[in-house]
Amino acid sequence: MTPEDPLRDLGVRRTGSRGSIRIWSGTADAVELCLFDSADSNWITSTVPLVRDEHGVWSGSSPMLTPGRRYGVRVSGPAGPGNTFNPASVLLDPYARGVFRSDSNTWRSVVVEDGFDWGESRKPATPLDRTVIYEAHARGLTKLSGRVPVELQGTYAGLANQGTIDYLRDLGITAVELLPVHAFASERRLVGQGLRNYWGYNSLSYFAPHPSYASAGAQQAGPEAVLREFKGMVKLLHEAGIEVILDVVYNHTAEEGIGGPRTSFRGIDNASYYRQAAGGEYVDTTGCGNSLDFSQEAPIRLVLDSVRYWANEMQIDGFRFDLAVTLGRDARGAFDPEHPLLVALRDDPALEGVKLIAEPWDVGYGGWQTGNFAAGWSEWNDSFRNATRDFWLSEVAASRHGTPPAGGAGRLASALSGSSEVFGKERGPSPPSTSSRRTTASRSPTSPRTTRSTTSATARTTATAPTTTDRSTSASRATRATRASSPIAAGR
Repeated sequence: MTPEDPLRDLGVRRTGSRGSIRIWSGTADAVELCLFDSADSNWITSTVPLVRDEHGVWSGSSPMLTPGRRYGVRVSGPAGPGNTFNPASVLLDPYARGVFRSDSNTWRSVVVEDGFDWGESRKPATPLDRTVIYEAHARGLTKLSGRVPVELQGTYAGLANQGTIDYLRDLGITAVELLPVHAFASERRLVGQGLRNYWGYNSLSYFAPHPSYASAGAQQAGPEAVLREFKGMVKLLHEAGIEVILDVVYNHTAEEGIGGPRTSFRGIDNASYYRQAAGGEYVDTTGCGNSLDFSQEAPIRLVLDSVRYWANEMQIDGFRFDLAVTLGRDARGAFDPEHPLLVALRDDPALEGVKLIAEPWDVGYGGWQTGNFAAGWSEWNDSFRNATRDFWLSEVAASRHGTPPAGGAGRLASALSGSSEVFGKERGPSPPSTSSRRTTASRSPTSPRTTRSTTSATARTTATAPTTTDRSTSASRATRATRASSPIAAGR
């Protein structure tokens, strides 16, 4: 008999007339569920003390945990290096499927129902060696588009509008890769300067879509409507034969460095979620103030559950993992291509057929790992990108002026043929008879077509963005696309 999974069903689940909640914290000594008034998200109308089991899971139930209910948790625990408990802080449920912003610095979890009528919609299942990816910003793609009704510009619904779909299909792409759509927050530094985070690489919640990308009507109706709009977008894109890939940021969170916002993980179990030195100082391999510690079980399980949720409940076709080297760092801080998380993502039956693309660097020691991920993973190939960019933007011009180009056609030919100086033969194409999703044929970055699918789309998106994107951000978007080869530049 298979033993029961001790970390099953984290978050909120509905059972009959009651809702139940399960929160993991291995270090806490008390966890309390807080339920808010339906009209005032700062008024706690009821609390429920949660009970701990032998695996560190705190659970409880309430008939008030109904769809639309705003809630949070308060957690207390021991003081000392590595711990930052504050029982006065109301925290987000890490597994909340909906979030609501009650004021500029405060967020609430929201109970939602996950049901949706997908009809006859199916994932396109485009083979990776036939995939052409268009990287786009969920808001920027349609913010100024004349193809989309004004009320839908810059929204999930606008992205799936027929005018946008026709535009994408005319390009000949097979997949749209959306920059981060997990709910995110702006960094305090930006807020203090009167700015906001446009790109989304500052994740607040790994299960909830970013609310402000939904249409005004959906935002007003609440997280349930936001969720439906997102799923509706995926459904319509699939019906048009276009896959949806998400750029996901699991390497760090919006809680920044020590002393930063206390929204969820830091208050629930700082010692278990974040990589730290012996004295509690954060070990930051992302350049963003913190790094999740994937030598521990809780962050590994968090990512697996999140990816499974988006791949199955939300019908997402693939994921591009930002600063993916951080996800593969072991207890010593060294990158391991056979890290349990990387292996689990590749081999999980629930993720069969899902495209896995690594951004193969971070800013930590030994952070540049292009070509070193195991078979079954694709990688953004910065050698391909640099060679093609340099050839067309500088080397052709240099030749016209009689200056010998730095790399020339030979460097470009190497890139077009799969960057064999970076990727070993074992990462090359498999025989035609091999078709498993885990073979090198299905994900290999050494195939010219696969290389195009994971690198060329960035250039294409940058070139076409001004026709459909907010002009105020297109220049900085192009800069980000061309600088991504540098591990230092990759840190936001």
